[in-house]
Amino acid sequence: MSDAAPRLTKLAGVLLGAPLPLRIRAWDGSEAGPPGAPVLVVGHRRALRRLLWKPGELGLARGWVAGELDVDGDLYELLDALAGLLWEREPGLRTRTSLRDPKVRGALRSLASLAGPWPAPAPPPEESVRRSGPLHTRRRDQQAISHHYDVGNEFYERVLGPSMVYSCAYWREDGTLEEAQHEKLDLVCRKLGLREGDRLLDVGCGWGSMALHAAREYGARVTGVTLSREQAAYALKRVAEEGLADRVEIRVQDYRDVRDGPYDAISSIGMAEHVGSERYREYARTLHGLLHPGGRLLNHQIARPPEQDESAYRIDEFIDAYVFPDGELSPLGSTVTELERAGFEVRDVESIREHYALTLRAWVRNLEEHWERAVRLTSPGRARVWRLYMAASALGFERNHLGVNQILAVRTSATGDSSLPLRTREWT
Repeated sequence: MSDAAPRLTKLAGVLLGAPLPLRIRAWDGSEAGPPGAPVLVVGHRRALRRLLWKPGELGLARGWVAGELDVDGDLYELLDALAGLLWEREPGLRTRTSLRDPKVRGALRSLASLAGPWPAPAPPPEESVRRSGPLHTRRRDQQAISHHYDVGNEFYERVLGPSMVYSCAYWREDGTLEEAQHEKLDLVCRKLGLREGDRLLDVGCGWGSMALHAAREYGARVTGVTLSREQAAYALKRVAEEGLADRVEIRVQDYRDVRDGPYDAISSIGMAEHVGSERYREYARTLHGLLHPGGRLLNHQIARPPEQDESAYRIDEFIDAYVFPDGELSPLGSTVTELERAGFEVRDVESIREHYALTLRAWVRNLEEHWERAVRLTSPGRARVWRLYMAASALGFERNHLGVNQILAVRTSATGDSSLPLRTREWT
């Protein structure tokens, strides 16, 4: 008898306290749910055991990464339909029921019966290993960065495209991803006021794109630091191919160990999310100490809305387990405050939230276009992680659940001189 989908749809309605906003296609070929709604494919009942064992986002993610859950149709539509179930800032359906309700307890028993024999399956191998000890030590940060970035440079080429820039691009209405990434790198250089011979420290230099642009287009002498050995090797190869070895140095080094300041400017693009709230003041003070008086910092960083009670903030389970281990997001106001406490004068903040949604959608298209190759380069599970996280993140930026900001800060001189023009937005 093929009735798994109708049963799941009915049980979900009881557990959520409202009709499931999805159509379900189950492992036995049955299908149920609102006509025309996004279709969630439950390819194996193991996915139900994962969800019962770990309700919410992480349980769903494990089923997705393992290939037990899939989508027939538009992934963005499916994620949009799920948003109200997973994001507490939406009218969360999960808050409408209680375990004290006999109907809810009965539905859970029925779901457990449908899920099959216990225990729950082990997490997919793509899940990061359980970590212990203090957050954001040098060793633990090295492990976290390796988990995310040492996936293989060729895989990143397929996702990011020729620019090899893994941060928010800066779009025009009719531009391409490559043009938008070039615009972003150039915007950073202009905000930093780079001139021929200036010393630039690029913190979290990735595959070297910012360092190369600053040296090639502005004549800067650049030091790029990263904790990823694969990134560093790739960047060094690019430096040599462009004949810029006399202007660009790439190091596998923690920013806390940089000792050859002062620099004229520092760029930190998409790196501060790895620092952590406990270490952010140290991060800000370290960068402040590495600048000349009058030197500029361009801090490009993802932000989240503030919580009513900041102590209630928790790192996203899926992102922590599969994407950025130990990554933390902070509200924009908190970041500005920490930079000011370190001695910086914050001179400009530009929100480019919509630009990141466009960037992520472009990366998802790249991944989908090169899907078979991406799977061969990593694993089916790893490719599925990236597709899910980038698509969900795109929606997060579009819905204002996430933001991204470029903060220009200055180490002023003892007399208060910022060395900035009167009209800063002209970026000259």
